[in-house]
Amino acid sequence: MSDVNKRIEQLLKDNKVMLFMKGTPSFPQCGFSARAVAILNELGAEFGSLNVLEDQEMREGIKAFGNWPTIPQLYINQELVGGSDIMLEMYEDGELKSTLEKL
Repeated sequence: MSDVNKRIEQLLKDNKVMLFMKGTPSFPQCGFSARAVAILNELGAEFGSLNVLEDQEMREGIKAFGNWPTIPQLYINQELVGGSDIMLEMYEDGELKSTLEKL
């Protein structure tokens, strides 16, 4: 297993809700990451985050790890939920809120 995969797996073990994003929660650096943070904040979720713009190896590694080509990526309980479009759909239908409440 590569070092990047080990680092990703450790982040997922350490954070029940983990967002791989461009920028930080306080300063998102793309609209999709900003939307993802806004959704999680609206739901009062505690989440870890990693700014992929600061680590090119992680930026490419997370895409391969989850077989998901875009950033941001949300993981809950070590499972890939998806990007901001999927998060928005899940938020609008209440599924994301119920998933987070079960943690």
